[in-house]
Order: sequence, then structure tokens, then C-alpha cells
Amino acid sequence: MSTLPVARPLAAIALLAAASVHAAPSAYYAATPVATPAHASLMTRDTPWRRAGATYIADRAPERAEVLCQLVAGHVGALSGFSAGGVAFDADRLALCNAKVKSAPTTSVAAR
Repeated sequence: MSTLPVARPLAAIALLAAASVHAAPSAYYAATPVATPAHASLMTRDTPWRRAGATYIADRAPERAEVLCQLVAGHVGALSGFSAGGVAFDADRLALCNAKVKSAPTTSVAAR
């Protein structure tokens, strides 16, 4: 008896599993800016971020999630969402990140 009929379905299952793992983006962090992202990627300290649709994603990094959130907000502006390890920041934690957003420079006009 041949094992070929059994081998084909097993090979097909292995190929499908490999393809689905390869297709899924590996991201531990996700940062969604309020404004449409302008760049395909960015760098915060030693952490590279890449754009996936309207969100920047990154693999796990040595910095604390709160620090990374603040760093990304400092680069791209206010965030509408941030998650680490699949856990979304609540409104208070997100507000702390957005507090680090660089404000536009103000100009003062001296009275003459």
C-alpha cells in the first residue's frame, strides 16, 4: 500500500499554514495617528515602525509601551489609538501620550 494519498493532504495543510503565518504582519505595537500618515515608515530611538494602512506597527521593543506611545506621538502628532501586545490604551493613557505632541511654533508680533 502507498502512503502517497495521505502525504498530499498533509503537504497541502503544511503549505496553507506556512502561507497564513507569512501573510500575518508581526506587530506587537500599533499606533493610529489622528491625521493620515504621511510616511511609509519612521524610527523612534531604536524601534523601526512601518505603515500598515492608516496605522504604524512595530515589533516588540525594549522601551516601555508608554514611552513608545509618546515617541510616536512626538513624530506623527496626536494618536487616536495605541496598543501593546493586543491591549489598547484607555483614554487616560492615550491622553498622556498625546501630551507629548509637538505643538506648532507660535510667533509673536511685537506692538509698534
